[in-house]
Amino acid sequence: MARDDGGGAGNILLAFILGAVSGAAVALLYAPASGRETREYLGDKAEEARARAAEAAAKGRDVINQGRETLTTAIERGREAYQQARRENA
Repeated sequence: MARDDGGGAGNILLAFILGAVSGAAVALLYAPASGRETREYLGDKAEEARARAAEAAAKGRDVINQGRETLTTAIERGREAYQQARRENA
């Protein structure tokens, strides 16, 4: 009978890690821009992402405030209707 000592999983993990490291090295060697250009590009994209996130947060706050106003108005109208109904039935 064959004996499996679990070494296969370790070999697969090692091969995966070596492949990932090799792929990253090749990607850096064949990058179309210099390191400085790449850093500037990534910085610009990060700044754009921050701006979009800030804009989305502002829109979210506006929606929440609008919802809060709508809810407050609905509660006030409900109270008024309740009080009016009590006066009519009294």
